[in-house]
Amino acid sequence: MSVELSGLTRQFATVAAVKDINLCARDGEFLALLGPSGSGKTTLLRMIAGLDRPDSGHIAIDGRSMDGVPARLRGVGLVFQHYALFRHMTVAENVAFGLRVRPRLTRPTRQIIRQRVGELLDLVQLPGLSDRYPHQLSGGQRQRVALARALAIEPRVLLLDEPFGALDAQVRKDLRRWLRGLHDRTQLTTVLVTHDQDEAMELADRVAVLRAGRLVQVDTPATLLAAPADAFVHAFLGDSERFECVVQSGKARFPQLPLPPVAVGLPDGPAVALIRPYDIGVKADPIGPARVISLVPQGAMLKVGLALAGSVLEALLPAHGPVPKPGMACTLDLSRAQFYRCDI
Repeated sequence: MSVELSGLTRQFATVAAVKDINLCARDGEFLALLGPSGSGKTTLLRMIAGLDRPDSGHIAIDGRSMDGVPARLRGVGLVFQHYALFRHMTVAENVAFGLRVRPRLTRPTRQIIRQRVGELLDLVQLPGLSDRYPHQLSGGQRQRVALARALAIEPRVLLLDEPFGALDAQVRKDLRRWLRGLHDRTQLTTVLVTHDQDEAMELADRVAVLRAGRLVQVDTPATLLAAPADAFVHAFLGDSERFECVVQSGKARFPQLPLPPVAVGLPDGPAVALIRPYDIGVKADPIGPARVISLVPQGAMLKVGLALAGSVLEALLPAHGPVPKPGMACTLDLSRAQFYRCDI
């Protein structure tokens, strides 16, 4: 089922949490909403779920308008960061809850509910734990129970609000792989809210980047990394080094740094150059303006600390290539930098 947002806006007092969002999660797609705190991600998810209402704009699920449709009738499954499991219920009772509270005419029989719970616990790889209580489970297991409960009602759309935020790093990594596999098996349209760039880039088919309530860019992870729409997206998605510059006659010049000009396709005026550490070229040069001040091995890469005109930056070089030495003078190649008009 597709989820389409048209002109969605939500205002809280004098703060616009969401501003004129137009976005579509396609049928069977895994879409991530990514942005810093306060960017409007959770507000957007709550409006899709029917837990909050937009001040203007419309939401449609599978082409049907959700205007005035309560949360319980939208056919969405919602998973929160802190599980929200019922402590006094067993795993099986938690998973079955959404089925047992249905109106009598649409409520499955007890036998069908038991069968459905067993199938879901197998699906989330928790067979044999049906009689345990939430406090007897690990954090990763609780989150799988929460997912099983959301899937029990056979939702048309699965909504995930920072589902791994309360888990430690290794468990998050394991659950990410598992969740992507689950999505591929169920083919549910899934919308994930996260502020973790690695999480979004690993899980999602497309990532929607938000900033201060506005949609900045929506693209595949590969396109976002290769062609960020603006300086904010570039800086937010992974490490980058920033250099202030001025564009004059098609060339970016660095007035504060002893760096050669770089040809760019921007109009004249102040700009900023952003470059990933692994895109910085470092070449030994006895009269070069930069100096190596530190070397830190990082697997197949070598993190190189560089001093340049009173500032410090980092480059990543292949560990198997020529290894610079501390104190070595060098020149820097910024030809792979991306240039933007100043906006952050």
